[in-house]
Amino acid sequence: MNNTLINDMLAVGDDELNHYYLELKKQVESSGYHFNPDVEFTKSLLKSIILNDKRYGYRSCPCRLAVNDKNEDLDIICPCDYRDPDLDGYGTCYCGLYVSGEILRGEKKLKPIPERRPSPEDREKLKTKSISGIISSSIPIWRCRVCGYLCARQEPPENCPICTAERERFELFD
Repeated sequence: MNNTLINDMLAVGDDELNHYYLELKKQVESSGYHFNPDVEFTKSLLKSIILNDKRYGYRSCPCRLAVNDKNEDLDIICPCDYRDPDLDGYGTCYCGLYVSGEILRGEKKLKPIPERRPSPEDREKLKTKSISGIISSSIPIWRCRVCGYLCARQEPPENCPICTAERERFELFD
């Protein structure tokens, strides 16, 4: 495939970007979150998310390098697993797409955020840790990796009722 064809396939038109921005903004606000008020900056991040979706088949975070393996990148599919801790500690997520109400109202200034994503080696170690024994139930308990929502049912919900993350963002809480 030549580079021109690849670039055409990855192009993001203004209509596509504006539609995504408006739909996602409505979803974000209905979930109690806030986009960065700099619309041009926000749209540039959303454009990168759309490009990542076209490249990899999933909407990975625009500020982190995806490895083109959805299972390896589940923690960085936007909204990433680190959004809420970053919002709590710094008032914005790592890439600046989401901001806290304090930032939005001008009550808090933006400051640099350290990278929270563990190294590939540390992520592998985390997969083997378990908190078994804390909760015992015959029904599986599912935890949303984005916001921490817990539910007891045979399968995780299609979307998190709190943050609207998709089913694949849930993990067994054992």
